[in-house]
Amino acid sequence: MKLLLDTHIFLWMNGDTSKLSEHFKMLSKSGEHDFYLSVASAWEMQIKHQLGKLLLELPIEELVNKNQLESDLQLLSIELPHISYLEQLPRHHNDPFDRIIIAQAIIEGMTIVTVDHAFADYSVQVVW
Repeated sequence: MKLLLDTHIFLWMNGDTSKLSEHFKMLSKSGEHDFYLSVASAWEMQIKHQLGKLLLELPIEELVNKNQLESDLQLLSIELPHISYLEQLPRHHNDPFDRIIIAQAIIEGMTIVTVDHAFADYSVQVVW
């Protein structure tokens, strides 16, 4: 299964792992799944860090690179089909970062790892 991490899941993986569900921990240890982080999440974290709303132990590029090396995390670029698909998404949720992650998951056939209940309003697979 291809699992696309919501931003808060990535942050918890790199900080307060006690917030991660047992199901997610099992998925991540199984070795059977591919894990992705959207460039949108890196962008969101950088913006929040610059605004003083998010403390990061490492610069965002180093943090993502560390996870790529240590956890085999793959970075998912934002492509034009992802952006175009936003037009088809209902406006259940106005967060632009979440909306692009949803569009990416739908286009790429991925399952989103999130605790955000707003994702359930879309035709996207979600696990927690």
